[in-house]
Amino acid sequence: MPKEMQELQKQWHSMVQSIHSNSNVVAFMNSRVGQYLDDYPFVALSLLMFIAVSAIPVAFFLIFVVTTAIIACVGVIIMEGVVIAIGGIALLCVLCGLGALSVGVSGVLSVCYVILSTLVNYWYASRDEIGKQEANGSLPQKSPSVLDLSADNGKNE
Repeated sequence: MPKEMQELQKQWHSMVQSIHSNSNVVAFMNSRVGQYLDDYPFVALSLLMFIAVSAIPVAFFLIFVVTTAIIACVGVIIMEGVVIAIGGIALLCVLCGLGALSVGVSGVLSVCYVILSTLVNYWYASRDEIGKQEANGSLPQKSPSVLDLSADNGKNE
């Protein structure tokens, strides 16, 4: 058993020597913080334990932050897509309604145009016919079956 312990101690000593001979460790130990931690090993051990113990919660927090940020970005993109889709559908409905309204109004105006133009053409055609008959001197005679109310009105007064 002591031989295995001595072997373990040699491995430990060689690992510590490799750490102490590392250039980054030497530079750190020569700094003011390294000198302070070398003078107060309890503070160094407490700091080392704090870093080791807090690494897992900090990692979980960072994972949570990154995941939340990614989900928020994806959620915003999805929400934006949903809002744009709903807005597009609403715009399509409004434009279809306006198209139907314009077709209806156009139909009504076309019918009104045809009716008015027919009435105006009929009115001008009848006036033109009356004017031609006056020019020829042959006015159409009123038929006796039609009552002349204007003559009756003059007699009643």
